[in-house]
Amino acid sequence: MTTTLDLAFRNDWVQLSASERVYFEGQALSEMLSIVLFVAAIAVYAAKAGRNIWWFSVILLILGLYIVLNVTFVASNYFTGEGINDAVLYTLTSSMTGAGIGKYILPGVGVFVALVAVFGALTWVLRRRKGYPHHFGYSLLALVLALASVDASPAFRQVTELVKSQTRSGDSDFAVYYQVPQGVIKNPKLNLVYIYGESLERTYFEPELFPDLAPELTGLKNEGIDFSHTVQLPGTDYTIAGMVASQCGIPLFAPFEGNSSASLSSFFPKNICLGDILKASGYENYFMQGADLRFAGKDVFLQSHGFDHMYGAQELKTMVADPQYRNNWGFYDDTVLDEVFEKYVELSKANKRFSLFTLTVDTHHPDGFISKTCKRRSYNFDGKENQSFSAVACSQEHIAALIEKIKASPYFKNTVIVVSSDHLAMNNTAYKYLNQHERNNLFFILRGDKPQSDLVPVKRSTLDNGATVLDVLGGDNYLGLGRSSLSGQSIASVFLNVKEKVMEWKPDVIDLWNFPKTITQYEIDQKKNTFSYSGAHFKMPLLLRILDKKIEPLPESEYSAPLRYQLADFKENDKFIWVDRCFKMARLWDSKLALSTGLCVAQGQMGGQPTVRLIEQQQEQHAVEFARQDIDKTRFKKNVALLKVDENAIRYQADSFIFNVPGAPDNVKEFSGISRPEDWGRWSNANLAPEVKIEYAEPLPEKFDLVITAKAFGPNIGQPVPVKVGNQQQTLTLGEELSTTTLHFDNPEGSNLLEIIPPQPKLSNEGNILGHEPRKLGIGMEDIKVVPAS
Repeated sequence: MTTTLDLAFRNDWVQLSASERVYFEGQALSEMLSIVLFVAAIAVYAAKAGRNIWWFSVILLILGLYIVLNVTFVASNYFTGEGINDAVLYTLTSSMTGAGIGKYILPGVGVFVALVAVFGALTWVLRRRKGYPHHFGYSLLALVLALASVDASPAFRQVTELVKSQTRSGDSDFAVYYQVPQGVIKNPKLNLVYIYGESLERTYFEPELFPDLAPELTGLKNEGIDFSHTVQLPGTDYTIAGMVASQCGIPLFAPFEGNSSASLSSFFPKNICLGDILKASGYENYFMQGADLRFAGKDVFLQSHGFDHMYGAQELKTMVADPQYRNNWGFYDDTVLDEVFEKYVELSKANKRFSLFTLTVDTHHPDGFISKTCKRRSYNFDGKENQSFSAVACSQEHIAALIEKIKASPYFKNTVIVVSSDHLAMNNTAYKYLNQHERNNLFFILRGDKPQSDLVPVKRSTLDNGATVLDVLGGDNYLGLGRSSLSGQSIASVFLNVKEKVMEWKPDVIDLWNFPKTITQYEIDQKKNTFSYSGAHFKMPLLLRILDKKIEPLPESEYSAPLRYQLADFKENDKFIWVDRCFKMARLWDSKLALSTGLCVAQGQMGGQPTVRLIEQQQEQHAVEFARQDIDKTRFKKNVALLKVDENAIRYQADSFIFNVPGAPDNVKEFSGISRPEDWGRWSNANLAPEVKIEYAEPLPEKFDLVITAKAFGPNIGQPVPVKVGNQQQTLTLGEELSTTTLHFDNPEGSNLLEIIPPQPKLSNEGNILGHEPRKLGIGMEDIKVVPAS
């Protein structure tokens, strides 16, 4: 969806219904009114109110809130295109990780600098009449105008709706619209190929907007049943959420960030989804993608709902011709879609009833990726080459080629092909051009049994995709909140305010997870890496917020906030259980375990004195009891502060630098050029700095031995690695495996700086987080110790 300001200037505004125009015009007017009220509040106070510290502070606070809300709105819209939506609640507390996140650092710094400048200017303007006597009437008027500006702003309205959505008030009509289909298709005759195009929204396929961008796939779309008005709803706006919406007919709402779903052992276990029905009807369900299946819990979701055959980056590397030909996310689309066609032919020849789902990746934001085999490698728009448009042109070519091969095969007559976007494009280099137009998701169907070319302009959403496919295959025409767009009415057409309606149902959707509401004991299985209670099973690490009538499980992934940051957001009297590596929690509550990489369980309240238990056996079971404690606000603030300490600022007591735990020993002032901790240690990363630098708080001894346990990466193996202290330099030669070397240094000038300079850092995804930019690896360090000469 576009922003309200974009909607006001749509070229195809006339296509909206009268009621929709009134709604969006009201939003735009509200935005303009809030700006007018904001300026008026400043003008009245600055020109007429005079000096009073209390009134000045209150008005500055409210106007500051207005600025923060609207900056958050703009920043959120930069990523989501929908302002402050449901995902932003999690993103605000998440670590800034994700695909190509380095590309967003400069805009983030710009926003921060602009925010500081605006606050400074606002303070200066409001204090201009500080030498004049205070006027109560004008101060009150300015206060009313300031409050009205906040209330009128769309940002405040969105935040209010999000907060309201967290709890249900009154009776819900969710059960009226949520429908469970029959579990089987009677006499199924058609195989299914379902292609998810990453961020491949329908807007790209409007030739009058983007000429000759996607002619191959546009032509195929026009040959099939094209559903042209598929809107995006809350909880369906990222990949795993789009998959859940299209296969289960529900938005992905949970008490945790949706991309953390990999920590679950089951995914909406009570729901009947498309894969469940297909499997019960005799289908063998397959899924293929170039990225890792474990990211965002796709493997858990698919396994929970009828898929027994799944292939991702790990599985495909033993199948593809060139395992090294891949991008930041995984294998390129040409590689994956070739494998999809081979599997299609294999299953068709075996005369099996099957479904074959695939998900592309080359159009992933922020820039996308260009595979080496596509003919359309470049697309110019607005007078220059645009990387995101180029990626779309390339990827759609591969999708079209797959479809043409299927159509040319003798098996197409028994096949239904579905092509859909998983969600609208997020902020990429084509984003501002997309936002100038009405935006819709892609969804079209090609039937081999009954070729049909038709345009279906009815308003619908991705919640309806699964029900529509089920209808085509001979099953029911409803699935969860979804309805077949061939024979039913979408809730997107029933409710003008369908987004608000879906948010109203959020507590009902969360209830579908069927999480236990009480805990009396827990079981830990270190071999299976599971934490279990009351019949529910989760992968570790895990944080539980234990409230009076419910328990919120909060898992962790590379793309969600670390559990310590999530715990820091708890209230002082919230009860919790936190299972994780000991060093993460013991530095707060049990110093003797502060460097332990074993498994621990912390339990208690943030305003109390939590306890830490070391898990020593492979399997352990413990009762859950919370001793009554006095809540201390000072202790609460201290706990929060310690939990929020930046990872590189953590210090521990040790006589060596231990690289597989966060932070550094307390005799280290600062360090640079070192990547994040991994289970074995840390790599040097020349993307951060060309050399490893460790600056000690005090001068190093006049004579000492430097004991280094390390290994080398790639071209650095067997090469001399310079190690410098002051003016003296030694060399270190490392192999592929960890080894320990002792170097002797004389340090007469009393230098406190240790430098290690890998000779040939190399870009690599070795041990990298999925979607992150490749690191420039040189050496891997397990331990560095300074031993004074005797």
